[in-house]
Amino acid sequence: MQSLRELYRYGMGPSSSHTMGPRRAAEAFRKKYPQAAKVLVTLYGSLSLTGRGHLTDQAVTQGLLPLPCEVIWSTETLRDHPNGMRFEALSLAGDCLGVWTGLSVGGGELRELGVPGREFPSRYPQTTMEEILHWATTRGNPIWALAEAQEGSDLWDHLGFVWIKMQEAVAAGLDAEGSLPGGLNLQRKARGFLTRAKQLRRSAGRTGLLSAYALAVSEHNAAGGYVITAPTCGSCGVLPAVLMYLRRELSLEEDYVLRALATAGLVGNIVKHNASISGAEVGCQGEVGVACAMAAAGAAQLLGGSPHQIEYAAEIGLEHHLGLTCDPILGLVQVPCIERNAFAAIRALAAAEFALLSDGRHLISFDQVVEAMQLTGHDLPSLYRETAQGGLAKVYTGSSTRLQRHSP
Repeated sequence: MQSLRELYRYGMGPSSSHTMGPRRAAEAFRKKYPQAAKVLVTLYGSLSLTGRGHLTDQAVTQGLLPLPCEVIWSTETLRDHPNGMRFEALSLAGDCLGVWTGLSVGGGELRELGVPGREFPSRYPQTTMEEILHWATTRGNPIWALAEAQEGSDLWDHLGFVWIKMQEAVAAGLDAEGSLPGGLNLQRKARGFLTRAKQLRRSAGRTGLLSAYALAVSEHNAAGGYVITAPTCGSCGVLPAVLMYLRRELSLEEDYVLRALATAGLVGNIVKHNASISGAEVGCQGEVGVACAMAAAGAAQLLGGSPHQIEYAAEIGLEHHLGLTCDPILGLVQVPCIERNAFAAIRALAAAEFALLSDGRHLISFDQVVEAMQLTGHDLPSLYRETAQGGLAKVYTGSSTRLQRHSP
């Protein structure tokens, strides 16, 4: 598995695969061909189908500045992954100076088409939850200690940065009002939720606060704000919401939150290594489902759970998102994405509490659920994997009062 630094990235929303990845590719291509007079950028598959709503064209344009570029929206899909892109550098005479064709595989990570392997080297010999649990239990260590053992103590500096940026995204989202850009005229809800949550009794207030925090980050992301991938931009509100809530309720010191981030990151890394965190590849189960598992694991740790209870919490969080489709209306990371972050945050804390009521023993392991998620994602028709051609994206008619089904 790769470093947690490659899982927790900081960058422009609303999509790690559609904005952060393509922008990184554009910046690298610009540095390689600074003499180019123009760059042609062809977007394929999901990058083309939902690229306008996900601001992919803006991301590559900004990444190539000051080089002028032309974006071509292709109906084709490249092999190996639905998120394909091709950069072609042209001279003043129109001659080709160089070409790069790559894939944005989720979480902002890139891969060159036809080149096996991952963009960054592995930092962990452990690649499954079973191996991590064995490491922890045979040494009497908590799960988070593995991150420090493999990455060194300077990892905490990065996680400290991650936590600061998560809190900033919550604050920015809570401070903003009005509608989100993109054409749906979707009203921001985070600030109103926070205000009303403070007036509710404790049980209802918990739902309100978790929702307010998750909505704040997700709305900030949907507006193109800068967020931390956890594990993606589209699911960036779940983990911060749970950590913000528990820090407030339990009066936690920052060190405890950073350890929860490490544990949550290991959970996300397992899925990223053995399956996928790309909605275009496996549906929203790979984004919001994995975020729920990460948050559930982090919450279980903060609530005093054992390694096996933490594993159980993560398993619950992912298992009960199996089959979740990625069907963004108008290709925007707004509906159903924003509300899904809020409900996943609520479910994550419930999963942690459920796991802590047990001794951590259960029938289906987290590793088995990860395998099932990968199989399920590949069995999903492409319409339900971030194409905006199926599900809610298909039935939405633009009515401001209700959704209507298209005629068959």
